[in-house]
Amino acid sequence: MAVNKHLFLVCFDIVDDKIRYRVVKVLLKYGQRVQKSVFECMLNDADYLQMKNSLDKLVDLTKDSIRYYQLCANCEKAVSVTGLGTFTEREELIII
Repeated sequence: MAVNKHLFLVCFDIVDDKIRYRVVKVLLKYGQRVQKSVFECMLNDADYLQMKNSLDKLVDLTKDSIRYYQLCANCEKAVSVTGLGTFTEREELIII
């Protein structure tokens, strides 16, 4: 049974350097950094909730913000990159 994964774009604005470092450390477990404060993460629903819960515990809700954008399959196809960087592509499922 295939696990349905979605592409999430995670963007953050964190004031404190220590908290920002911890946020980045969590995000690196789930996706790839595409800009200084932007990550692309290919996640199933359970991993998304686990990541979001971990991040929610770190931030100061009065000073910081993290935005999560789930991209639909059609939106994924429309992503383009100019300059440095790559795009996080879906993993192909191979059944043997």
